[in-house]
Amino acid sequence: MITYSDLMTLLLVFFVLLFSFSVIDVIKLQRFLTSFRGVGILEGATAVLDQAEPPPDMNGEIFEIPLDAEAAAHARQMMETYQAIQDFLAENGLEDVVEVRYEEGGVALDIKERILFDSGKADLKPEARLVLDKVADLLAELPNNIRVEGHTDNRPINTPEFPSNWELSAARAIRVVRYFIDRHGLEPSRFTAVGHGEYRPLLPNTSPENMAQNRRVVILIGSRNPGGTLTESEVYTSGP
Repeated sequence: MITYSDLMTLLLVFFVLLFSFSVIDVIKLQRFLTSFRGVGILEGATAVLDQAEPPPDMNGEIFEIPLDAEAAAHARQMMETYQAIQDFLAENGLEDVVEVRYEEGGVALDIKERILFDSGKADLKPEARLVLDKVADLLAELPNNIRVEGHTDNRPINTPEFPSNWELSAARAIRVVRYFIDRHGLEPSRFTAVGHGEYRPLLPNTSPENMAQNRRVVILIGSRNPGGTLTESEVYTSGP
């Protein structure tokens, strides 16, 4: 009886472990698979993983971890969008001024503040228009929803036009959105403008170099819907 009881206990523990291993976070799994295929970045990582083929199973066939249809379609869509953006930036010589990366919300284009705006201003510089004209050509080819985010460093600002970094970051995001709409005729309902102020830095604001990295405009290219657009346009400032 003791031996039998030990056997039953071990079997119970074995099946509990199997069940715990089977509960998979779909979002984290999707991020891993995207990184594994060479177009994403794992949490905490700083570079894209090298591409590698999945291991063969016992029958010599390719083994893939199944995703539900919606998650798999989204992952495939984001990979296609990422590759199309990389190709476009390379063809138009924008790789040195626009950084592309994959994140959970979609594919992000980072454009540094010095390219678009003067310090403490929200008026587009003449050279900014050359960059945004090319980016607009890219966005015109994509049916994805687009969120434009303004970010600043932590230096305070207090002017009649911009009482704080909230107003400055939001004004910059809106200015970029208006340029895409007014100058290039892109559909307004595709866009969202967001001001994050100083509260989402890439790096600690401990040096002029880090602060320059944190002053940026991010164009986040999100998922598509059947019509390729949002149901309504939305412009707002976002908290930390």
